[in-house]
Amino acid sequence: MVSPVNPSTLSYDTIVVGAGPAGCMAALGASPRGRVLLVDSSAIPRDKSCGGMLNEYAQEFLSPYGDLPTSLIREPRYVWFRYVDWDRQIRKPTELKFLNVDRVGFDEWLLDLLPDTVELAPSTPVVAFEQDPSGVTVTLKDPSGVRTLRCENLVGADGARSTVRRALGVGSVATYVTLQDFCRLGDELEPYFDCIYMRDIGDSFGYAYVVPKGDVAIVGSVFYPKTKRPHEKQDMVLSMLRARLPQLGEAVKREACVALSVRSAGDVVPGRSRVLLAGEAAGFMSPTSGEGISYALNAGRLAGEAIANNAPDDALAAYAKSSEHIARNIRRKLRWLPFMESSAGKYVAGFVPTPLVSKVTKGL
Repeated sequence: MVSPVNPSTLSYDTIVVGAGPAGCMAALGASPRGRVLLVDSSAIPRDKSCGGMLNEYAQEFLSPYGDLPTSLIREPRYVWFRYVDWDRQIRKPTELKFLNVDRVGFDEWLLDLLPDTVELAPSTPVVAFEQDPSGVTVTLKDPSGVRTLRCENLVGADGARSTVRRALGVGSVATYVTLQDFCRLGDELEPYFDCIYMRDIGDSFGYAYVVPKGDVAIVGSVFYPKTKRPHEKQDMVLSMLRARLPQLGEAVKREACVALSVRSAGDVVPGRSRVLLAGEAAGFMSPTSGEGISYALNAGRLAGEAIANNAPDDALAAYAKSSEHIARNIRRKLRWLPFMESSAGKYVAGFVPTPLVSKVTKGL
């Protein structure tokens, strides 16, 4: 992994905020232009509340960078998406296959891809930034104090609650509340990523998911924005799941996070002037499945390449053009979203032939 440092200069060609998949790819893509500073508000390595599954698009994207180390792979190596209507005991497996990885280790592996021209500054939140005709002035707070740096382009890849996006004033995006427990496994689970709909948790409940990961299983829930007492609802979900899945033992850890809730095409914003947004900070996330890693990898690399291959004033326009296919993909999925989230949509899904469920799921 790139060795963490305090920023060693007052000026960089590019500063990237957020050291997740989008930020790492942006830093890598921008590195041919010159010196890059990659900052993150958290310590590195960090926990990330995420299922840790790479879909086929993410696997294809990463193939040029070499095989993932076997130490990152969890058993079962592959899991297949399965739709589960819990109340009606309907299970519909699909052909959508995920590589099952340790998310903390995966982020560290991405950092290992970065060249020496990229400096990593963990535990360094962005306090403020200001654009002018010749660049961006960025104020950071690292462990030694407050620093003011200059760069030609700034990339905000800092997730669903992006500080960079908020400071740009381009519109806030609502967020889901996500909770996940790591439960010891008393016996093996089937090799599925189960997406589970339950009707007794309440209207604020989106869905639950279960993913086996070696000797534990991740049991998560997604709740709609402004959900009250989500921890109590997660306890209800666990209790209901254990009633039919006795393999789920005690929870050894619970994580809480937020995820982007993309609701309109206007939620997707590539940036403004010399500031580019990537990953969830830009609104690049599937509104129907909640999958974000493949979007983050793709958008991050495009943002970095736009900076490397264009003048600083032209990078945003180049990025907006190169990422338009991602925005178009999200607009298409938004047309499905109201029906998918409705009670009628969830009911009808139980009658759809399994091969058709598999085909539709690949497009979500």
